[in-house]
Amino acid sequence: MTRLPLSISIISLNEEANLRRCLASVVDLAQEIVIVDSGSTDRTAVIAEEFGAKFVHQDWLGYTAQKNHCLAFCSQPWILALDCDEELTPELRGSIQRFFENGDHEKFDGAWMPRLVWFMGRWIHHGDWYPDRKVRLFRRGKSRWAADGGGQVHERLDVDGPCTTLQGDLLHYSFKNIEHYLVKHVQYSTVFLQTQQGKGKRWSLLHTLFRPWWRFVRAYVFKLGFLDGFPGFWIAVATAFFTLDRYSRLFEHEVEKMKRE
Repeated sequence: MTRLPLSISIISLNEEANLRRCLASVVDLAQEIVIVDSGSTDRTAVIAEEFGAKFVHQDWLGYTAQKNHCLAFCSQPWILALDCDEELTPELRGSIQRFFENGDHEKFDGAWMPRLVWFMGRWIHHGDWYPDRKVRLFRRGKSRWAADGGGQVHERLDVDGPCTTLQGDLLHYSFKNIEHYLVKHVQYSTVFLQTQQGKGKRWSLLHTLFRPWWRFVRAYVFKLGFLDGFPGFWIAVATAFFTLDRYSRLFEHEVEKMKRE
């Protein structure tokens, strides 16, 4: 197939378990693959070399800054930004090809795509986790990564122009197991606390009591999480509890601060 006028943009750190799967799904699609690595000690660099990727070292700058730094090394007019634990489905690959073949790349400056998560032995098709649409295909020079509500961990892509939506899923192997999910939550909870402090936000009893219940009902009932079986129930309960945990940590911080004063 003819390669598209496209750069693949990826940041990495010790991703040998995921990187091969990710690169195999795009290697014949784009003109180049650019990987900015923050100091891998496993076989990440070896795998990148196997796929002919441009491999650049950069000490960790934070998610948003690191991803923007990677964009600077991309030479093609269009960029497809991926995480190492993501993979294109054949349907999504076809949608990206048609995006260029049909002339949509002249009408739009970016494209959304739904992201589908693998968890507890199945794909999660409902609840808060799907369709989880992300803009990942975009015109170079008209887009930048910016911090989202999650502060240092979550980021969004700001596109200066109209966007369309592609068919097909971006597969996301974000959590190896429940333990991995729990460990990640601790990191997210800490970042939430730091972000709220940075914004001068105070603990709210109303948010602490209401938001967890709403997150469960929204995910499990309104977004049909019950159709994902027990994993859907577990995710809805975990989401509610972790919402409670984040606001409780804000309360704990304020109590400790009062004691010190």
